[in-house]
Amino acid sequence: MDVDEEGRAGAGVTTGALARKLGISPTTLRSWDRRYGLGPAARVEGHHRRWTVEDVAMVQEMCRLTAQGLPPAEAARAAKTRAAEFRTAAPRPAATSPGPLPEPPTPSPSPDPPSADVPPLTDWRRRCRGLARAAVRMDAEAVHEQITAAIESYGLVTAWEEVLTPTLRSVGRKWESSEDRYVEVEHLLSWQVSAALRSAYARGVALNRTGDGRPVLLACLPSEQHTLPLEALTAALAERGQRVLMLGGSVPVESLEATVRRTAPAAVALWSQSRGTADLPLCRHLMSLRWGIHGARTRSHVLLCGPGWGRHWDPGLLRPRGLGEAVRILLSASRLGDDGPLTVEGYAPQSA
Repeated sequence: MDVDEEGRAGAGVTTGALARKLGISPTTLRSWDRRYGLGPAARVEGHHRRWTVEDVAMVQEMCRLTAQGLPPAEAARAAKTRAAEFRTAAPRPAATSPGPLPEPPTPSPSPDPPSADVPPLTDWRRRCRGLARAAVRMDAEAVHEQITAAIESYGLVTAWEEVLTPTLRSVGRKWESSEDRYVEVEHLLSWQVSAALRSAYARGVALNRTGDGRPVLLACLPSEQHTLPLEALTAALAERGQRVLMLGGSVPVESLEATVRRTAPAAVALWSQSRGTADLPLCRHLMSLRWGIHGARTRSHVLLCGPGWGRHWDPGLLRPRGLGEAVRILLSASRLGDDGPLTVEGYAPQSA
């Protein structure tokens, strides 16, 4: 019997049916009832608890507020207040009344972005908590909304560095420390982040006509499958009208060299997540490739992106310290148009 059928019976919704409707576990509902008093308003001794339309609205509000990063206790107080207002405005029908279970009220829109006097760090942490909780609940719609809201509020680069990356790391640590219990949560979050980044890339291409300059090439090294950082870089460059060739994960050496020779990119950004995939000899080789007419031959700048490169590399190789810096370096390389020294505001090459 689903939620609507139970509503037509006039007895309310069971805990199991409500949990399925909201995409959370029955244990979570019972925990919220025990800790915060978010339980059915009416209880019948010796019978399963039944949740009325007002109770459903209250728990939906709890889910919405916690997904925004509000602490559970504070979210519970706000949800109970809203439920009390709903009961006053719309009295509950008699138990014997026929008809389907009414839909809960539409949640109020998300609060406005914090004012300038609110420390950004506080808001970023709140959004990280909300995004992680939505992912653990396997609430795909809430995850999508949280990611989209972060990008719209802060811009893609800041959202990636301050919200998406910390949340991905947090979920990854939870998975590693729980014997693979949360691998589905990490997969859901990664897929939603990837979808949002590709959507941002498509908007950037549609809104910003790319110039005729040399493109930049982005690729993961052979055996490297972590593409999300390069997807973020691709979207950020497209927003700025930069031509980008994104090859994705685990690109063979021969394909990398062939693409560099065919497209003559202004710069090549190579991602390595771990030391096992880092390949400095390959980077030196790509940096040494030259093309063009005699007397005006040129080459590509090479960027080492990701934590796999460690602390030692050749002085001629560039090592950005984050997405924002990688964007500035690549844009500068594209404008430069040759293999002269890069001068990027705010970038200080790290010593090898």
